[in-house]
This record gives sequence, structure tokens and C-alpha cells, in this order.
Amino acid sequence: MSQTNNIQDNSAKISILQQEAKQLLAQLIATPSFSKEEDKTADLIQDYLHQKKIKTERVKNNIWVMNLHYDATKPNLLLNSHHDTVKPNKGYTLDPFSSIENEGKLFGLGSNDAGGCLVSLIACFLFYYDQQNLPYNIILVASAEEEISGVDGIELVLPLLPKIDFGIVGEPTLLEMAIAERGLMVLDVVATGKAGHAAREEGESALYKILPDLNWFRTFQFDKVSDLLGAVKMSVTVIETDNKQHNVVPSNCKMVVDVRVNELYKFEEVLAIIANNVTATVTPRSLRMRSTGIALDHVLIKSGLQLGKGYYGSVTTSDKALMPFPTLKMGPGDSARSHTADEFIYLNEIEEGVSTYIQLLSTIFTS
Repeated sequence: MSQTNNIQDNSAKISILQQEAKQLLAQLIATPSFSKEEDKTADLIQDYLHQKKIKTERVKNNIWVMNLHYDATKPNLLLNSHHDTVKPNKGYTLDPFSSIENEGKLFGLGSNDAGGCLVSLIACFLFYYDQQNLPYNIILVASAEEEISGVDGIELVLPLLPKIDFGIVGEPTLLEMAIAERGLMVLDVVATGKAGHAAREEGESALYKILPDLNWFRTFQFDKVSDLLGAVKMSVTVIETDNKQHNVVPSNCKMVVDVRVNELYKFEEVLAIIANNVTATVTPRSLRMRSTGIALDHVLIKSGLQLGKGYYGSVTTSDKALMPFPTLKMGPGDSARSHTADEFIYLNEIEEGVSTYIQLLSTIFTS
């Protein structure tokens, strides 16, 4: 019987991988890795895998590896999480790079978002790395620039990989299944008028011209409401004119609109609806961070349900938005702790993360 079908007999191996995962996370915390400055943590991850005699590939600060018995005729499963962090906020009372253990917690920047997920996925990959006759290939990617949605992160890696059939994105979800995720679209909305002297009632105020559009963004409701993510939400967050003089009628007025799109709409649909209802010029800054969803009958979700996992829609955005294939966002830790002062993860959450990922893949492989 293979290890895939006999996880209970591998408890000692899993225990070692859990311990190594906690040790690796402590090292990652102690190594600053702000977005675009992740070279040292990339080195650390690469060195750890080299110690396991595993060949690694690297582009910029992204590391990826494949299972030992990779077979090009089999479908490919991606395991991905990121090793970059935000910068510590001013509320920290502990050294963000000290990886302090206290009362069952491991403190440090990136411990929860998403170091615990990353080391748990690495441990899962190692568990299956040298197994023969797996029904899927496993590709592990430790990616950069997730916190800034940078172009030199997972988006840079995906074209270099074999075709991915589906994947798991490691983010803190309390090990519940985030099966849908809001997309983010930022719009520049510009109205054009004609400058003139305010006292003589000259010109055509761009500010007044944009007011009906402002009110439309405030009141419009999209028809399709998601059971997982709710309605599409539009928020005007910035409004400014092209002059600062009190006696000049502005010729140009710009609004910035934050649009959070549920999985029932494509960005192009949302843009078409907006264009049909406002008079100002609408320009999206980017169409990269798209809403996503994975079907409840997908093998990933069915396997998670068999393990007793619940599912929900996530209001936060991750690298899942950049993946043009079905993905499940799931991992140890709590999203509510991300980017907070004195960030931490429970040590038993890492242990549970390792065992849960291994069990999830085992269920997939035997289904």
C-alpha cells in the first residue's frame, strides 16, 4: 500500500515535517522580506530544498520545484503561497523579526500571512515528493510580490510552468475553504468642462457635470448578488479638480472609484454597465485582479468536504486572482491577524496545516 493510502503509518514522517515547518518559519520571520526585497528568503527556501536533494528553479525571487517522478502525461496540481511581507506597522511592541515563541504562539512579521501556509505547503510537497505512481504531478511555487500584486510574482512564474489543471493557494483561512474571491478594479472617472471666472458665471464646471455620475455610483445596485460574496460594491474614494483657485470654474474633475466584483460578473460586463450609465470618461487602471470561483463539484472542494471543511466567499484578494485555472484558497492562520501589530500564528495551527494539506491531497489522489 502506498504512502498516499496509508497516512496513518507515516505519522513519524509527518511529525518530523511539522517540526521542520515550524523551524523554517522561524528562520523566514528572522529574514526581512518586504515585497520586491525577498531575495534573502528566496535563498533560504532554495537552500532548504537543496538540503533535501531537490532541484529548484528560480526566476527573480520566485522558487519552484516538481515532484521527483514528474510525468508529462499526467495533470498538474499547483501548491502556492508567498514569502513576501508588508512592512511592520507602528503598533508593534515586539521585534517583528525575532520569531518569539510564547504560550503556544509564534510571533513575527509574516508568521500568519502567509508564512504558516507556505511552510505547511512545503511540508506537504515533501511528503509526496518521491512517491511513485501519483495520479497527479505536484508543482510547488514559493512566490514573491503577493502583497503588492506585483508583476514579478506568481504572474511571472506561471508562463514558465507546465499547464496547471488546478491549484491550492495558501492564505490564512482557519483551514476553511475560500471557494470564491472578490475581484478588485480601480477606475479613473473624468468629466471635462470649460474653465472660466466664477464671478462672471463663465465656463462649464466639470465638478457639476460629474455630480450625477457620483450619485449614480452611490446608488446603483447590480442585479446579480452572490450567495458567497454578496453584491458588487462600488465606492467613490477620491474626487479632485484640476485647479485650486477659489475663483476659477474647474475644467476637469476626476473621481477614483473602488469596485469590488463578485464571481458572477466579468470585469468587462461591469465596465459595460458603468459606461451605459455615466457621461464621464471611465478608464480602468488594471483588469488583472479578477474575481474567481471554483465549483462545488470540483475534486478539490469535494475532497475538502469529505474532511469536514466548510466553505465561504473571501472578501480579500490574493494571487488566486491571477490564476486562469480553478483554485482553492485555504491555509492555517486567521485572516483577521494579517497586517496587525505583533502578528502571530499558533504553533498547533502549523501542525494542523501540514496534516490537513496532506490529507486533502490523499483524498484527491484516491477519489
